[in-house]
This record gives sequence, structure tokens and C-alpha cells, in this order.
Amino acid sequence: MNSVVLIGRLTRDPELRYTSNNQMAVAIFTLAINRPVKQGQEKQADFPRITVFGKQAENCEKYLVKGRLVAIQGRIQTGSYKNKNGDTVYTTDVIADRVQFLEYGNNKAPQPAQAAQSNNDDIPPGYEAVEDDLPF
Repeated sequence: MNSVVLIGRLTRDPELRYTSNNQMAVAIFTLAINRPVKQGQEKQADFPRITVFGKQAENCEKYLVKGRLVAIQGRIQTGSYKNKNGDTVYTTDVIADRVQFLEYGNNKAPQPAQAAQSNNDDIPPGYEAVEDDLPF
């Protein structure tokens, strides 16, 4: 079984690219994840690279910024390549199947006029408060 769940903060804004045929979006970012340490020990962290594909990648680039807290569900993938010196470099990445935004702030994307008027500038579209009476 190859399954991983991580919660951490982005170390930089996501970088969005498209595959060579411009058919698939790919977002890459790094998370800072605290390691459990014994009391009195210095804090330690890991910094795995996260890769996200498709519409989810576009949403990550649109709404996530450095410092934002997210949860990632996916799998580990290893690989290797030769650098300019001919040395083999080994890589380990997390391929995210699911990215859950755990906090919202001042998004990079402009908010709809309705959200801006209601002072919900930090809530992405589709998450605005509903003013209607709900039937439950």
C-alpha cells in the first residue's frame, strides 16, 4: 500500500506549469511539516515536494500562498535523473490526489463583488455566507 496523509504549511507559492501539449496543469510546491520531538529538544521539520495535477493544480495556484495550512492525501513516488555533472540525483515526491485547504486568508484571486461587499474578502468563491432561510 502506498498512501500518505500530510498536514503542513506551504514554504512558497505554488508553481503552475502545463504539460508539453498544454492539456494538463501541474502545480508544484513544498510543505513544511513538523517532526514530533521529545520535550526540550529543538524543533525539526521535513520539507516534501508536492505535485498536483489537473483542475486541482489550477485551484492550488489560484488560492494557495506561502504560509497557508493544507492537508494532502496522495502517494509517494521516487525517481532519479542525471545532473549536469553526470551524477545521479534521486528524488522523492508526494503525488497528491487530494488537497484540502485548512485555512483561508487574503487570496491571490480577486473575489466576486458580492463577497467583497459582505466583507468576506478572505473566503473563496462558492463559500460565501448564505442569507436565505435554510429548510433544515
